[in-house]
Amino acid sequence: MLSELHIENIAVIERADISFGAGLNVLTGETGAGKSIVIDAIGAVLGERVSRELVRRGAEKGLVTASFDVDGCEAWLEENEIEAEDELIIQRRIAADGKSSCRVCGNPVTAAQLKELAALLVDIHGQNDGRQLMDERRHREYLDRFGVDAAVLDGYRRSYGAYTALKKELDSLQMDEIEKERLSDSLRYQIGELERAQLKAGEYDSICARRDLLRNAEKLTEALDAASALLSGDEDNALSMTQNAAWYVSRAAAWSPELEQSAEALNSAAFSLSDVAETLRDFRESLDFSPEEYDSLETRISLLGKLQRKYSRDEDGLIAYLDECREKLDSIQYADERSAKLQKQLAEAAKRCRFDAARLRSARQEAAALLEKRISAELRELNMPSVRFAVEFSPLEGEPGFDANGCDRIRFLMSANAGEELGRISHIASGGELSRIMLAMKNVFAEKDPVPTMVFDEIDTGVSGIAAQRVGEKLWHVSLGKQVMCVTHLPQIAAMADRHYLIRKEERGERTYTDVLPLDREGRGRELARLHGGDNITPLTLASAEEQLAACERFKSQKSDT
Repeated sequence: MLSELHIENIAVIERADISFGAGLNVLTGETGAGKSIVIDAIGAVLGERVSRELVRRGAEKGLVTASFDVDGCEAWLEENEIEAEDELIIQRRIAADGKSSCRVCGNPVTAAQLKELAALLVDIHGQNDGRQLMDERRHREYLDRFGVDAAVLDGYRRSYGAYTALKKELDSLQMDEIEKERLSDSLRYQIGELERAQLKAGEYDSICARRDLLRNAEKLTEALDAASALLSGDEDNALSMTQNAAWYVSRAAAWSPELEQSAEALNSAAFSLSDVAETLRDFRESLDFSPEEYDSLETRISLLGKLQRKYSRDEDGLIAYLDECREKLDSIQYADERSAKLQKQLAEAAKRCRFDAARLRSARQEAAALLEKRISAELRELNMPSVRFAVEFSPLEGEPGFDANGCDRIRFLMSANAGEELGRISHIASGGELSRIMLAMKNVFAEKDPVPTMVFDEIDTGVSGIAAQRVGEKLWHVSLGKQVMCVTHLPQIAAMADRHYLIRKEERGERTYTDVLPLDREGRGRELARLHGGDNITPLTLASAEEQLAACERFKSQKSDT
């Protein structure tokens, strides 16, 4: 439940603090006063898309903060590692340049995370939702949400996924003979070219290093010969001199034991010099090469470089591409055999899809019968006594007879008046009827929807008289199980409120300001009188408003007792 809403520098609202409660919360005010801005602020704090136009002119940023009960959000909070105690505090800052930031209990979150959380908190029914009812592509979704077991839906989706995967693989095998031969010739040529190259992993770097070594062999040989001569070549070389020094120091250590460590160091140095001399000798011998070896390396490097440029792959990529070409050629050569196998598997998958689609149709028809009954009953309570509401199932034509959503087209039909045939909602329903149908559906769906707060922005479009009274009564009935917020222009709806807020716009210092004022009983009477008679508030309109409030209180008292 939404308990507190703080709005700062949003459109014409400089600052407003609103305390909401359980039951039916109603917002009224003159057209253009800013009633929908409060709804926009709720949407903004719940992650809806915002723009810089939402920020009050001249302000650096806009701010919306909302406090909700934690109940129902525990799993989301745990998953996102956010701690909340007694209340869930959500904050959205919107900069003048349109950039925004979101926080939950002081922790920064993304707009996507905020939308996930919002789905657990509030269901906002905007002014255009009734029009969505005319979009027949949404009707199947409404029906599934109402009463189709998720396990049945998931079972069909898995079957259809397996079918489409097989169909895609089969389609990739089915090509004409000319294309098949052209592709086979191309693959054979590439395989032959790469196989003749006898590719080996790591070879290119290895032979490049050997080529570079041989390219500088003369200079390297001179350096190595000079170093070897100094180490062990002449009579007075470094190795023999170090060995002699070690012998003399060892003799000295016999009289002065503290020289033993120096003697050991010289012996170790002699061993190290001997190892280095042997390493240089072996490396020098490995430099013996012929011009033919250098030419061979250059030829090999040229071939590998050419292949790498041609196929836009490095050495490892060429080896992997060779395997890929072999697999493609095999798949083409054995395409007929593979195709026959896939066709058999596809037929089995289609059979499974049809079975699961029929099972899904049965579940939907069962849900549709209940939905028809429930919607019709709700609409009768909304002053549409002669309405008929039906769910139409039309089998899909052609092969395979099913798609991603099942084997039927589903749409809602209605007849608004006695004696009229059922027809498409878009052709029959007026604006007021659309509003009431959508309210009826919302009420039915709310029974299975755990979201604790419902917001209706001008649900009264096209409604008046007795119908408006029934809409008010229905909204109050919904509010017995959920917190309901409603923006309205109708006194019949406003009179049913448990809490009533006046949205008032006025000019101060050549700027426009909007205030949100909670109304007491006297204030409610004056606002209802204004809704009835405009600025001409008289003792008679005030008495009529008082009578309407009293009648609504009796209605709520009687319904509460039953």
